[in-house]
Amino acid sequence: MKIRFLGHSSFLITSEKGVKIITDPYKAGCFGGGIKYAPINEEADIVTISHEHDDHNSTEISGNPTFVRGVGAKQLKGIEINGFEVFHDECGGAERGKNTVFKMNIDGVSVVHLGDIGHQLSDEEIQRIGKVDILFIPVGGYFTIDATTAESIAAKLMPRIIVPMHFKTKGCGFPIAPVDDYIKNKEVKTCDGEFEITKENLPEKMMTYVLNPTK
Repeated sequence: MKIRFLGHSSFLITSEKGVKIITDPYKAGCFGGGIKYAPINEEADIVTISHEHDDHNSTEISGNPTFVRGVGAKQLKGIEINGFEVFHDECGGAERGKNTVFKMNIDGVSVVHLGDIGHQLSDEEIQRIGKVDILFIPVGGYFTIDATTAESIAAKLMPRIIVPMHFKTKGCGFPIAPVDDYIKNKEVKTCDGEFEITKENLPEKMMTYVLNPTK
């Protein structure tokens, strides 16, 4: 599969058979210009939306995609998708509401997108999510978990590849941290917006892939 970082928490994932999935598409210019990334003009077959905030829930996506929200298992175009309910804060959703973690089986690879998770995962939640090969995890703090909590969650889920998201860039004016705190003292592979991976060439030990936004 190919994984391209559009910006913020939005990725374009293209399977070996050409099925296109966009995660958490942002609305360009939302929150008074806080999201400065260019509009998303890529086509998709499937769009996952972790929660209903404008930096994660655009429906103006071309290609007549199926939008996936909430908990439960689905199979679309050969892609298995399972949603797990968590929260956007440490108060059971009292501050920012619920959030959905999406686990997808793409080309035999287990891909997990944590959305805007705002709390440590419990042992029960870790067990429910199960095996993870590629983990998209927020690291910027303030609205989501920070680098320290992200590192703790990653250590419990033990993915082969970690892809940080929801961090400060030129395209994000939110008061969140850059990726630097998370990648300190880690083995990092920096990619210019996109990388390609298969089940056969997943790294043997945990590796962090830092992608530059393409928007």
